[in-house]
Amino acid sequence: MDGNPIPGGLPGGPDTAGLRPGAEPRPAGTPRIVAMAWGLLVLNTLGSAGAKTIIPLPRSLIQLVTMGALVAAFALALALNLRLRVQTSAFLFLLTLLLVPSVISSAHLESGFGALFRCARLALFIGTLWLLSRWWDGGPAFVRHHIRMYFAVLGSVAAGLVISPGAALPDLYGGRLVGALWPLTPPQIGQYAAVIIGLTVLLVLGRRTDRASAVVIIVPSLLLLALTHTRTATLGLFIGLTLAIGSLFLTSAAARRFFTWAVLCALVAAVGFASALQAWFLRGQSQENFSNLTGRAKVWDALLAAPRTTAEKVFGVGLGDKSFGGLPIDNSWLAVYNEQGLIGVTLVAAIIIVLAGVALLRPPSLSRACAIFLISYCAIASYTEAGLGDASPYLLHLAVAASLLATPGAATSIPTPAVPRRHLPRWAKDRR
Repeated sequence: MDGNPIPGGLPGGPDTAGLRPGAEPRPAGTPRIVAMAWGLLVLNTLGSAGAKTIIPLPRSLIQLVTMGALVAAFALALALNLRLRVQTSAFLFLLTLLLVPSVISSAHLESGFGALFRCARLALFIGTLWLLSRWWDGGPAFVRHHIRMYFAVLGSVAAGLVISPGAALPDLYGGRLVGALWPLTPPQIGQYAAVIIGLTVLLVLGRRTDRASAVVIIVPSLLLLALTHTRTATLGLFIGLTLAIGSLFLTSAAARRFFTWAVLCALVAAVGFASALQAWFLRGQSQENFSNLTGRAKVWDALLAAPRTTAEKVFGVGLGDKSFGGLPIDNSWLAVYNEQGLIGVTLVAAIIIVLAGVALLRPPSLSRACAIFLISYCAIASYTEAGLGDASPYLLHLAVAASLLATPGAATSIPTPAVPRRHLPRWAKDRR
């Protein structure tokens, strides 16, 4: 008989049943509405700018859909968590602090009224994460939600490729894969594919999914990743998986076997397909264009050389569209510096450092490996992609990492001020 003297946990272990004084009981399992709310957050972060679609979609309509998705996600999360039980999280606390420089800089309206709108969106986004944190228990539930939602997005990309290959592989993007049904850029598609490939591989190694289901996800995602020619996503996938599997190397025979076969396959590919891999990696670019990161370095130099007041250096110029001089910044750290100043850069760095530190201090486990993969991927992608300082897929990746690193225990309620009895209506006094 599998008995346990303390229901909900081992003796002396986490109080997952909420039996300690003052603890709130944890919800049993993860409701489907939580998965729906997470899917709506994913929809909100898809963006409204990208390639031309088969059926032209007005940008105003796309923005209405994405913002409506965020409002619906917040409403669902609030309906599920009316008592405001939240998981204590340094990640969410630091993310909430990031609102301070965002609001201060945006209040000057240097970036227009759109900056205040983006602040409101970020606040609603963070509020939804706080409400959903009640179900963060260190398990793989949100990993599964993440994989399902982004695989559905990739499904729309694949459908667009089948319906109209010309629109999905336009000359404007050098023949790289884009979203033909929803305006998605090659870096976006590459990011989604790389993340779900890495997480699925880790679930297989941890025996949390069967190989047939994993093949259904990994093979088409690898094909779409190859068609995007996205170097950042590919490097992030390989380096992130290496670090994640390395964290399991001493405790998992499956991880050791996978790592050995992966190294052998990489050596064979490097020897037998060196010219093809080099051509794919260069994407037909000249050596000069490749060395300045497809023109990114010129934008970065101009941004750093631009004159700024002390207030702009400390707080930034307000939340914008992650561009400078009409050109995309494509660097999370410089985008945060431009929009939220040195305070924003410090807070974003603290988020990465805290998550990485907590992951390194945890004993080897599947949850730790998945968190390491997501954190390392976001850190690598931050060099050539923006998004760590605003509502974006990268913050969702880090939120999944935070859910994996959450200590299994009781959620706490947000304290509310007590109302004196004399101020209560008569019916409330009778109930009390």
